[in-house]
Amino acid sequence: MSEPDKKPVNKVVLAYSGGLDTSIILKWLQTTYGCEVITFTADLGQGEELEPARRKAELLGIKPENIFIEDLREEFVRDYVFPMFRANAVYEGVYLLGTSIARPLIAKKQIEIAERLGADAVCHGATGKGNDQVRFELGYYALKPDVTVIAPWREWDLKSREQLIAFAEQHQIPIAKDKRGESPFSVDANLLHASSEGKVLEDPADEVPDYVFSRTISPEEAPDTPTIVTIGFEKGDAVSIAGEKLSPASLLAKLNQLGHDNGIGRLDLVENRFVGMKSRGMYETPGGTILLPAHRAIESITLDRGAAHLKDQIMPQYAELIYNGFWFSPEREMLQALIDKSQELVTGEVRLKLYKGGVHVIGRTSPHSLYDQDLVTFEEGAVAYDHRDAAGFIKLNALRLRTLAQRKKRDA
Repeated sequence: MSEPDKKPVNKVVLAYSGGLDTSIILKWLQTTYGCEVITFTADLGQGEELEPARRKAELLGIKPENIFIEDLREEFVRDYVFPMFRANAVYEGVYLLGTSIARPLIAKKQIEIAERLGADAVCHGATGKGNDQVRFELGYYALKPDVTVIAPWREWDLKSREQLIAFAEQHQIPIAKDKRGESPFSVDANLLHASSEGKVLEDPADEVPDYVFSRTISPEEAPDTPTIVTIGFEKGDAVSIAGEKLSPASLLAKLNQLGHDNGIGRLDLVENRFVGMKSRGMYETPGGTILLPAHRAIESITLDRGAAHLKDQIMPQYAELIYNGFWFSPEREMLQALIDKSQELVTGEVRLKLYKGGVHVIGRTSPHSLYDQDLVTFEEGAVAYDHRDAAGFIKLNALRLRTLAQRKKRDA
């Protein structure tokens, strides 16, 4: 195994899942760098038991005081997912950024532990081809510019599954039976979504096999009767379902279940990675797929046209910043301040019909609504609106078009 061209490391904080790959990384750090390893495991709602990660770390020689497992579900939804949904952020028109939005929080916690324990390095398990390496490391450097970053997949010479397994066997790392062969696809999951990519999904011409889906039933198997749900909002954030106040994580979990039961939230996507290649993935975001149109619906009656259109103009840039890993950048924070200002009166309720993969808005109300039925009615309204005023409005807006047309006629 080649020695990395890195300065000496005393302590490193590893983003550790407890799985085979990060367990191999843990042992590789010990044998290659000869440093003290601190493990950090985040509960982001991925739906896995995390105590096995503690036992695995102990088995691999990590001191109990150097094992950190944190339940970050509430913080994740409150401080990362919800601010992103205030912006109605989607990447390339469809992707709800479920993987992208989780990386800054993990990076932040790793740096906090590094500062607390005097670690001089951090380490992640992202490969050298994907976006996550960029997202993790931009987060690290934004929060601790002098930190040493170790990215094993860019350093070691373990180039195949067989070599990884051989390394694990050599160092007595437990290997589950289902990990000995090539995995048909890889999965990343948190409370917002589950993503799958690789192997059986690499050919974009082939339909995603049914066994890949884990968060949703198929729309064809969903109930034949629709589900009606009411979501309450306060200042742009969802706060209740059917009148019941819920914490951010509990609310998203409930929306996930509603989405699952109604076949909502599947996305087959070929996306443009920040590192320059296209990749095909399958995303399941059941709760987020319900939340997005609900939020846009409450905005439709509470936001002024100029504010709403400005938000739509900046949204692609905001979404791209998150996708590319610039959560801690000044430009993302500046856009966030603008977005949050727009949400001050985005309060009310939205009713939706969930049916066989579809999310349909069927009603919206707000104490701050700008919708005036007297203004829009075809009947004579009680408010002052003189239809004759429209003629001057149209003439003024047509002035430049008429001028252009006159020039065209003159130059013909």
